[in-house]
Amino acid sequence: MTTAVSGSDLAEVLGQRLFHSVTNSDAGAAWVTPEALLDVCRFLHDDRAQAYDLLSSVTAVDYVEFFDVVYHLTSIARNAATVLKVRLYGRDAPTVASVTSVWAGADLQEREIYDLLGVTFTGHPNLKRMLTWEGFQGHPLRRDYLEPPLPYTWPHGG
Repeated sequence: MTTAVSGSDLAEVLGQRLFHSVTNSDAGAAWVTPEALLDVCRFLHDDRAQAYDLLSSVTAVDYVEFFDVVYHLTSIARNAATVLKVRLYGRDAPTVASVTSVWAGADLQEREIYDLLGVTFTGHPNLKRMLTWEGFQGHPLRRDYLEPPLPYTWPHGG
């Protein structure tokens, strides 16, 4: 069975090596600054004691006031998994470094997030739309995509 490494435990490890990288943690995840993300990921991947060699998934969540980019990491050698997050404020140009140089599997997942939520991943080798077409206006998974939101009417007047 895979051991779940809590966000608090991950934050403690990161705090010892990358002092000012952690902004918050709880049982589920550790949050790091956008500026520290790439260094944190390189450390978690390359350090033998951590060895997070598999990026299981990258996703993002639009909370209106901010975006959280969520990284699910797995260490196959240690049979451990953890969650790392980055909080991005501002809706105009949310930006964070690409982690494709650490885990090549981030390529398509970062492109999907860029396409559907508008988060830009600097340093990505081929950041372009993949589910919508070039020239598509907006990012359809953003909460404010349809401004104002369309009113919902129940079928059959109910």
